[in-house]
Amino acid sequence: MSDAAEQGYFTEESSAEVVVSRNQKAEDARLRQVMEVITRHLHAAVKEIEPTQDEWMKAILFLTDTGHMCNDWRQEFILLSDVLGVSMLVDAINNRKPSGASESTVLGPFHVDDAPERALGDDICLDQKGEPMLVRGRILDIEGNPIAGAKIDVWQANDEGFYDVQQKGLQPDFNLRGVFRSNEAGEYWFKGVKPKYYPIPDDGPVGKLLASLGRHPYRPAHLHYIIEADGFETLVTHIFDPDDPYIHSDAVFGVKESLMATFQPIDDAARIKDAGFDGPFYEVEHDFVLAKG
Repeated sequence: MSDAAEQGYFTEESSAEVVVSRNQKAEDARLRQVMEVITRHLHAAVKEIEPTQDEWMKAILFLTDTGHMCNDWRQEFILLSDVLGVSMLVDAINNRKPSGASESTVLGPFHVDDAPERALGDDICLDQKGEPMLVRGRILDIEGNPIAGAKIDVWQANDEGFYDVQQKGLQPDFNLRGVFRSNEAGEYWFKGVKPKYYPIPDDGPVGKLLASLGRHPYRPAHLHYIIEADGFETLVTHIFDPDDPYIHSDAVFGVKESLMATFQPIDDAARIKDAGFDGPFYEVEHDFVLAKG
């Protein structure tokens, strides 16, 4: 008698157990564990939903279309993971922080390596389009001590909701990107422009799924950060505009209450002059607390 027969024949009731039993000789224990969990939950979902043959074929074709949409610059499966909240769940599991440390959120698809290092106070907006903004804050440890020399990699969309890599030839290279180092007091500050909400790519199967579910594709306005310092865990995070119309319904579930920062309009002449602007600007203050590595 074959091993397969000894392990049981497939029935509706025993489906998951029979399939899982076939994987017992897998060389990789982690793969065997992962496939067992996925198989059990997938079979349970199918038994609860009881899809028709046509419905299951639609699901297969949806995944096929999702794969066809992927290329060197577009990853539709990551987009699917994002809108299902799985990307944020994986991020949360892999970035559990001690109490008091700043929370993480998803990296996003538009980070660029080798952004230029700039002096504190520099303007990362190279085309001078949009409403001026001054961003400032401190990099601290959990005890509240300043962290000097922290590397702060920042990037953002422009006032129309586009990143430079989405508008090659329209925006200068490395527009609205820069790397800064905190000073001895842990302080950082730089100039940019007030960001705007924007849609995730919605011209593919994931976008059609969102529309069918009555959901919009928009992300609320935000700035991206990667903060690194010797002896501390790297922090990948955003700060968000709490007054954004999509702040409570981010398409990829990236908003956390602790990451909201007030975008304060400043029109006082003395403060405008002191900040080095020619007219009114927005001021954003946000401190980051790093966990020990």
